[in-house]
Amino acid sequence: MKLFTYLITAILISTSASFGAVRSLPPLPTDSSSSIIDRTAALYLIEEGKKFFLEGKSRDALRKFREAYVRDKYSYRAAYWIGEAHYSMDNYGYALKYAKIAESLSQATDGDVFFLIGKAYHRQNYLDSARMNYGLADIQLSNAKKKVYNLQQFLTEIEYAQSVADQELKYERVLMGSNVNSGYDDYSAVITGGGNEMFFVSRRPDTKGGNINPEDQRYFEDIYYTRWDEENNEWTRASNDVERLNSEGFDAISHISEDGTVAYLTVNTSVVDVKKPTRSSDICISERTKEDRWSTPRPIKNKTINTSYFDGAPTLTADGNTMYFVSDREGERFKSDIYVVYKDGNKWGEAEKLPMTVNTIGNETTPFITPDNRYLFFSSDGRKGMGGYDIYVTENLGDSWSEPKNLGPNFNTVNNDIFFKYYPELKKGILSTYRLQGNKASMDIFEILLEGWKIP
Repeated sequence: MKLFTYLITAILISTSASFGAVRSLPPLPTDSSSSIIDRTAALYLIEEGKKFFLEGKSRDALRKFREAYVRDKYSYRAAYWIGEAHYSMDNYGYALKYAKIAESLSQATDGDVFFLIGKAYHRQNYLDSARMNYGLADIQLSNAKKKVYNLQQFLTEIEYAQSVADQELKYERVLMGSNVNSGYDDYSAVITGGGNEMFFVSRRPDTKGGNINPEDQRYFEDIYYTRWDEENNEWTRASNDVERLNSEGFDAISHISEDGTVAYLTVNTSVVDVKKPTRSSDICISERTKEDRWSTPRPIKNKTINTSYFDGAPTLTADGNTMYFVSDREGERFKSDIYVVYKDGNKWGEAEKLPMTVNTIGNETTPFITPDNRYLFFSSDGRKGMGGYDIYVTENLGDSWSEPKNLGPNFNTVNNDIFFKYYPELKKGILSTYRLQGNKASMDIFEILLEGWKIP
């Protein structure tokens, strides 16, 4: 699956229920008294774990690395790979812990370890420590590895994050409560019904079918629904019992029409046993009846919209005649990009990729177009940012787009900031980003109160 499945996807994202707590370890001696048999077994287990890791199966990899560490507590490689597995699962505190153990066990400087320490500090917003360890990695790593790791991008992110660290935060960011956020990954919120209804996506255990993605070993996506409770001044407890919107595959919502009667979704049923599976992730529509029931989502029949690649994250103008979406159909060259397509009568025309003034050779994802088609918000990891995906805005100038502008620290963090939507009538925006809880993190939905905000 791609990118959250958007990104994730990415985009997309971690679960707080992945493993039990890791016991704190006493300081370890630098000399090794492990037997040759144990050291050999540990090396074998590490190689087995690396195979899982390269397949994206971080949990299976972590089990192997832990077994290796049990066999040889003096193996800096085992500790390092435990840290790498935790980092890939968004457990940044644990990643730092084991990377530091690896550093203490290593008899020689190791650029890979310093790079992991830098990343773990970076994601926890310890910018000075991150910068120092990226610098050490820069000294120790070969030029080939620096290129593979894209080390210069991380150094640039740290520099930018430090340059805006002292900016005044004018707008309050509010974490949505436990009736919405779950501790698993929650994202892609869409508000409708005058601010009284909200749909969003989550990867929690009660998703329909309870399936786990074999690639990232997290639960499939489902669409959840909640209503605003005026009496108690809170959202009601979210439920994925939303008629036909959810299948046993991946189901994600991105847009609801102005009148609230048409939902645009990203659906992938290619990995489950259904009669008419999608080829990959397809953009689908579902219609809401007067009885408040949703129809079974159906893919848009247009070969330039839905392909055999990832196509998703649709966003439309108020009149429903212009749609922007994400595709990785040119992924070998440009990763994921934003496309636009216009309606020709009752049918969609030919989708075209937005120019490279908007797209980059990195990933562009989760677009949101204002109803008047003037401003396009999106997230990217291919531009100057604070870390991961940052949110940008570009203005439609008719025959071109303005240079995208980073929305800054009011909106962006050192982690992935995605799925931004702006509701001027409600004087707020909504987005998803990581929330650190102890040694772990998960993606949660936040509101940003934007009283008096002007689009830059």
